[in-house]
Amino acid sequence: MPMYTVYNVPLCCLFTNSMELATILLSIIVIIFFINVFSNQKEEKCKNLPPGPKPLPILGNFLILDIAKPHKTFLQLSKQYGSVFRIKTGINEFVVLCGLDTIKEALVDNAEIFNDKSSTALYSKLIKNHGVVFSNGDNWKVMRRFSLSTLRDFGMGKKTIENRINEEAECLIQKLKSYKGHPFDNLTSINAAVTNIIVSILLGKRFDYEDPIILRLMELVNENIRLLGSTWIALCNSFPFLMRWLPGAHRTVAGNRREFQDFIRATFTKYKKNLDVNDQRNLIDAFLAKQQEGNEESSQYYHNDNLTVLVGDLFGAGIETTSATLRWGLLLMIKYPEIQKKVQNEIDRVIGTAPPQMEHKKKMPYVNAVIQEFQRFGDVLSKVTPRVASRDTTLKGYFIPKGTRIIPVLHSIHKDKEYFEKPHEFYPEHFLDSQGNFKMSETFIPFSTGKRSCPGENLVKMELFLFFTSILQNFTLKAPPGAKLDLTPALGTTNSPRPFEICAISRN
Repeated sequence: MPMYTVYNVPLCCLFTNSMELATILLSIIVIIFFINVFSNQKEEKCKNLPPGPKPLPILGNFLILDIAKPHKTFLQLSKQYGSVFRIKTGINEFVVLCGLDTIKEALVDNAEIFNDKSSTALYSKLIKNHGVVFSNGDNWKVMRRFSLSTLRDFGMGKKTIENRINEEAECLIQKLKSYKGHPFDNLTSINAAVTNIIVSILLGKRFDYEDPIILRLMELVNENIRLLGSTWIALCNSFPFLMRWLPGAHRTVAGNRREFQDFIRATFTKYKKNLDVNDQRNLIDAFLAKQQEGNEESSQYYHNDNLTVLVGDLFGAGIETTSATLRWGLLLMIKYPEIQKKVQNEIDRVIGTAPPQMEHKKKMPYVNAVIQEFQRFGDVLSKVTPRVASRDTTLKGYFIPKGTRIIPVLHSIHKDKEYFEKPHEFYPEHFLDSQGNFKMSETFIPFSTGKRSCPGENLVKMELFLFFTSILQNFTLKAPPGAKLDLTPALGTTNSPRPFEICAISRN
């Protein structure tokens, strides 16, 4: 008889005896039976539900999904079922939304109905409606309001943060120069530079690129991003009872999250000892000052659990999408040297050798087009975190019952031939008119849309422009001899580039 294993652990060893295993398996069968009965009753009760592929018992539509990149499957299914369709994965059922009109109808026109986010089974256990990314209701409103006002207070969208980014860009340039044109993996350097911007706002400091603290924090974030896109995590979110009984990547994710939160708690505990409410140095100080106000809002929302998760939310959001997008830009400059040359020509003409400033941006149509195009092509946030319908409603003529989880797929907009002439190619002309002037497009929404769009959008735009122009101002980027450039995204919850090496040849 074969010995079945899970992550190289014999299945029989996961339970104390065969009776326990039999009880668990029977419980799973009973749970799934009642879920299927409930689902069938719901379909009989609710008329005009969105169409979708027929689900298998227990598994639902799990077997037809590209687990690594489900947005690709969603785009294919939309061609058969339309811009609104249902899909099941285990115990979960979602309504998938594709196309600009459909997504805007949900997130903008019906923002109040689809404002709440639905976290995964794993993250629901870890976060518990704290922070800003996955929280809902009044907690989300208070934390978002605090986050936006504090980010502005500490420079987001202002000259102070622009100067800080330029100072960090100079540190990055010196780091790249230290390689003297030899090949290097850019992930750590780019991640560290971007991390230092959000860290300066959250903690009021920066780290050296070789500091073991920042290296460990980035390692925790990067590993979780990768693992959260794995098949095992998809299974756990589809069948949450697996997380209780089995080992696997979900335990690594939880452990990484705990280690990260331990660092945050230790940091704000230290900051609290030296807090001066009249001289707030960073976001943590601002939060701790709110704690001391002594009113109902401060006691209800400005507690340590909210602070821990909020800092983690802003830290993760401030690193991954910006760093991944910037690395897409560098990879595409290597892939298309003729475009890189045009970028450098415009930088030389408009900026020269002076440090780039945001005021230069409006005079640089080609660079603007290139930056937006590598955001579109990289498609880092291919889908929006699922939302939940707060009441019964209709969408594109279909009935959406209260409690339905929807998945808006941004990939369906950014890779649609109706909106972009060459959707699967890197083509900066998507954002240029016939005279070479930069043109905005309503079909370009890399930060999502509606009330829960990315609160750090302005900061990300500033970072992308200043870091990108600084690097191309100082270096010509090339691939190492014999290297093959792969434009296939890496495994993970975001569409990051696969690891690649760069030769940064100094232009000075």
